[in-house]
Amino acid sequence: MLMSKQNLASLLDGLIADWESEVVEFKRANDNFSTGDIGKYFSALANEANLRNVERAWLVFGIDNQSRQIVGTDYRQEHDRLHKLKLEILRGSEPSISVREIHELLTSQGRVLMFEIPAAPFGMPIAWNGHYYARAGESLTHLGLDKQDEMRKQVSDWSAQIVKNATLADLDEQALAKARESFVKKYANRFGADEVMRWSDSAFLDRAKLTQGGQITRTTLLLLGKAESAYLLSPHPVQMTWKLEGAERAYQHFGAPFLLNTTALYQKIRNIQLRILPDDQLIPIELPKYDQKIVLEALHNCIAHQDYTRNARIIVTEHPDQLIFENEGMFFEGQPTDYCMGEKSPRRYRNPFLMQAMVELNLVDQMGYGIFDMYRGQAKRYFPMPDYDLREPLAVKMTLYGSIVDPAFSRILIQVTDLSLHEIIALDRIQKKLPVDDAMVQRLRRAKLIEGHKPNLHVSASIAATTETKADYIRTRAQDDEFYAKLLMDYLAKYQQATRKEIEVLLLSKLSEALTREQKMTKLTNLLTKMRANNMISNIASNKKSLWTIADKKVNAMKKK
Repeated sequence: MLMSKQNLASLLDGLIADWESEVVEFKRANDNFSTGDIGKYFSALANEANLRNVERAWLVFGIDNQSRQIVGTDYRQEHDRLHKLKLEILRGSEPSISVREIHELLTSQGRVLMFEIPAAPFGMPIAWNGHYYARAGESLTHLGLDKQDEMRKQVSDWSAQIVKNATLADLDEQALAKARESFVKKYANRFGADEVMRWSDSAFLDRAKLTQGGQITRTTLLLLGKAESAYLLSPHPVQMTWKLEGAERAYQHFGAPFLLNTTALYQKIRNIQLRILPDDQLIPIELPKYDQKIVLEALHNCIAHQDYTRNARIIVTEHPDQLIFENEGMFFEGQPTDYCMGEKSPRRYRNPFLMQAMVELNLVDQMGYGIFDMYRGQAKRYFPMPDYDLREPLAVKMTLYGSIVDPAFSRILIQVTDLSLHEIIALDRIQKKLPVDDAMVQRLRRAKLIEGHKPNLHVSASIAATTETKADYIRTRAQDDEFYAKLLMDYLAKYQQATRKEIEVLLLSKLSEALTREQKMTKLTNLLTKMRANNMISNIASNKKSLWTIADKKVNAMKKK
């Protein structure tokens, strides 16, 4: 939470007065302060905050350890570079978690940075680059096995808990029938439909791992409970919310039973048909804005991985061109990118009992293929890949696109049918102006799927040009140096000489619009240097201002022709 300058100053005074403890650390910290050291302090302070049952810990830059006075810090003075630290911490920590907020306080004695670090979640110590850290007084040390065991014993499976006073009468009959139907589909090769239908409700619920010894669990009520029985799970709201944003605004809440109401929520989404027209074809491809299987996969993931101890609802926000799914609880094991290729299987879950029940009802799988299926499903529909936002420390936000970001991307997927998912994801990042590793850039460039130069790469329109995008492509694509060299040589042949300013007027407007002015000036300088090295042009000026003409050797060669 952002604080006013007055509140920050008051907070800082209080931290200095209490001085360093296991949950507060002060550093002078210049601009070269190691990110690795920050990560170690982050791990230690987060773990100690958990063990001491406090909500947050603090790492403060700009304070002298000896005098306890403000001395100021020049650490990452640029705003973007400073807040990039959140992403760096997120990548190096396990489980993934980041700085809650970076507070910047400008005082008369100097600049102070206050890193607000959330306590490690119950049951999960935080590691930095594979190592767990703790504090021993004011010193940084490794987190001992005793402390690790203490933290890991904090968590029991919320979803497996028996709900006292809950009975079969609290279950929705339609949801119970749907559960049997789903179970039959899951185990069609093991049980006949008639056999499953003959089981008693109590026997079926135990076989489907929804109850324990006939006793109703929180999982039973979440998935099959009547709406009026949701109070048995209080203070958890047992709620999913659909929210419409845009020219029109609306919302609706959906409670138990989740087994039925995920479909009810999906039916609120405005899922119109969209048309994509491939090159050289008269018949467009028609696709629904959203694929039902992908939407339900995303929603079921929210239910399976929600941190129900935080007493929050799941929110699905519908924008004109995208759906945003939000659920409480950070990614429990690994990062979304670990799962997008279908190669990682999670070893543990936040809600193992709920997860197992959802597997039995054929709602999710246990092998980590859900994210992979969503990526592959979007690719088959020629749509952008999902995006995950983990910047909020204790929540996950996923964006599912219902529109085309760059027509060139979609047309490449239509026309080039042998692309790997790795390549598709890289093209997707390029169309969204996100970084891609150099090896993949070279691979896509060799395949003539992308053009431009970092950081202004774009999907090639030579494969995926449309009437609407051709003009943009011509303006943004880069020409070969020979093209610009010929323009300059023709100019010099006609006018004999040209100043740097005249050359800029001639060529700057011809360079790719994807380049900044600074990049254009650099390219122009490099072009002149290259042409001079090749004895094409000479600088005949005697002062600092350049004056370019055709080189003598080039003139002689031209005369011979």
